Amino acid sequence: MEADRPMEQIAAPLVQGDSSSTAKAKRRRRRFNWLPFWLILPTILILLAIQVYPFFYTIVLSLRERKPSGWVYVGTRNFERLFGSAQTGESLGHTLVFLVGYAALTLSLAFFIALLLNRKSRLSGFYITLLFIPWILADIIAGAVFRLLVLPDYGLFSGILQRPGIFGPNGLSVLTADAARPWFGSFPFPPSPAMIYLILASSWRALPFTTLLILAALQTISNEVIESSRIDGASSWQTVRHITIPLILPSLVVALFSLTLGGINGVGMVFSLTSGGPGTSTQVLGYLLYSIGWVRLDFGRAAALALLLAIVNLALIFGTLRITRMQERSV
Repeated sequence: MEADRPMEQIAAPLVQGDSSSTAKAKRRRRRFNWLPFWLILPTILILLAIQVYPFFYTIVLSLRERKPSGWVYVGTRNFERLFGSAQTGESLGHTLVFLVGYAALTLSLAFFIALLLNRKSRLSGFYITLLFIPWILADIIAGAVFRLLVLPDYGLFSGILQRPGIFGPNGLSVLTADAARPWFGSFPFPPSPAMIYLILASSWRALPFTTLLILAALQTISNEVIESSRIDGASSWQTVRHITIPLILPSLVVALFSLTLGGINGVGMVFSLTSGGPGTSTQVLGYLLYSIGWVRLDFGRAAALALLLAIVNLALIFGTLRITRMQERSV
């Protein structure tokens, strides 16, 4: 009798079963569409609490001033006071001197060390492990260690620094010696001994990351390209200048942006090594922000300075992202 039934009647239950299962699958998909959101919700809440809310509160704070009667709206007065302060211009000069010395020294040493490590000797892994030691130390700890090295009474280098035959009649106290007379008006150059020492300590701290970044870029260069240049008679310097540097130039630019970003925001090394001294010879913008906000308790002006630094940071971040995208397109 089943054979006498039309095919439509036989297929109808199957079609209905398929449609019902499809509807159930769609309902199931709709039910689980919210699952990714619930999974990332804790992260979103944390970001809102520690980044988004403080950012907007900083904007509000930069437009207000603390009075005995409470918070008073002052508009752009905090920015005007900031730009009109001679201390801001002085700190900007110290920041520029620090950034140029810090970035140039770190990038040069990192490039040279990366070239050595790229030769893949038997102990390359051991050397890379040693390279990580500065990276695992916090800025505060590294600054405290470097400060202990040059203390006049019992520092490790105090015996050399206090010798009159090497550093003048009274020796050299790195942390208290005054800077030389500026060469260009009020611009703080040449830097004080404390600023030079701060640049050396900061470069030592940032050297591992920059070296590994450049080493990773060097390892992307094909050996055939280097061997072809040697066959053509190029010297080692010519190979580095005309082949290696152009090929890893995007990575060098990214490393430069990263160093500049870290140098602008870094305050831990300054805090523990020099505390902005002697005088104000190492007071960079990051430490000036700390001093205005937490020493003078002028939170409105500190918020205004923080916003200006945030704008500089965003410009550097967008520049880094643009260079990275250009590098990806060229690959």
